[in-house]
Amino acid sequence: MDIKSHVIEIARNAKKASSVLARISSDRKDRALHLMAEALIGQASHLVAENAKDLEHAREAGLSAAMIDRLTLTEKTIQGIARGLGEVAALSDPVGKITSMWRRPNGLLVGKMRIPLGVIGIIYESRPNVTADAAALCLKSGNAVILRGGSEAIHSNLAIARVLQDALQKTGIPEAAVQVIPMTDREAVYEMLQLEEYIDLIIPRGGEDLIRAVVNQSKIPVIKHYKGVCHVFVDDTADLEMAANICLNAKVQRPGVCNAMETLLVHQKVAGRFLPVMAEKYRQAGVVLKGCAKTQAIVRGIEAATEDDWYREYLDLILSVRVVRDMDEAIAHIEQYGSLHTESIVTESYERAQRFLNEVSSSTVLVNASTRFSDGFELGLGAEIGISTTKLHAFGPMGLEELTTTKFIIYGNGQVRT
Repeated sequence: MDIKSHVIEIARNAKKASSVLARISSDRKDRALHLMAEALIGQASHLVAENAKDLEHAREAGLSAAMIDRLTLTEKTIQGIARGLGEVAALSDPVGKITSMWRRPNGLLVGKMRIPLGVIGIIYESRPNVTADAAALCLKSGNAVILRGGSEAIHSNLAIARVLQDALQKTGIPEAAVQVIPMTDREAVYEMLQLEEYIDLIIPRGGEDLIRAVVNQSKIPVIKHYKGVCHVFVDDTADLEMAANICLNAKVQRPGVCNAMETLLVHQKVAGRFLPVMAEKYRQAGVVLKGCAKTQAIVRGIEAATEDDWYREYLDLILSVRVVRDMDEAIAHIEQYGSLHTESIVTESYERAQRFLNEVSSSTVLVNASTRFSDGFELGLGAEIGISTTKLHAFGPMGLEELTTTKFIIYGNGQVRT
């Protein structure tokens, strides 16, 4: 069978499975998730062995240490993945929930009910844990999922999928509810992106180049975020000790992720006190600073930030710093250079906090907290399928509810339209 025919068969089977999934009870889905978790732990040694094949190829191909770290499975990480499945099982099932109900003057009772999207295609890089996380979220929300991981993780992804499919079989759920495209050719991705009659939504997870390539080729709606240029604004009313802790965490705790801070904005009234202290903390953490002219005058010896730097997602221990006149200038900077991902303000002013929340249009906006909390698990979603910076359908971290849509339901007692 050629690649196109194989991908079409996978998509057709997923479509059939999605019809079954939409009718399956919450209890049955939860049983399947618990069986999946148990099976992953029971098959941990096999999964580690399959992962070792990917790691060997990755080292031979010269992949970076960070990439290899994301690729690696250990018994400990598998236990964490299994716990995640259990946490998804514990979440409330959104399918079938009535979100609103109202009565019309003619007596019709009109409501909206949550339903699955159908078939979701997920294209991702490196991380084998995404295979299990995405399968769990899609199953719980009643969606079939087609997974296409990177070639560097093919053995790991296929092994995890086989374990999950075995668990589905034991609960009478079609195996095709969770499928991994088994070929690594890029043609398979292209063919997948053409199948709008079978696949309802595409979610790419990875670098900006991958996401843009998917958007350019897809005939199917795509939920995406290109990059995370996240900001923290330290207001002149801020508790500066709190601000220092937040700003250090937002940049240093895990710099290579999309919700790490990339630009620090500091009110000019506190910049002279705050920046020297902060610069020393960053120096000790190995952070390279780039600053505007005002920042350079306060923190000597740092590199000038260029216009391009304000747009940069460094994903590294590099930070751009700008001193701003006031909140107006801070918000204007975010509006011009931001990516609609995550922004935070540190302030003791309720009025300024509320203004920041109201006027900053990013998908997640925080007050007195690190940008690193822009994460589905941290926000109580149990897990996330990805982060959307497109405002249609979903905006921000996507959990179970964002993997459903609504339909109208109407109760009548013989009404006809005149």
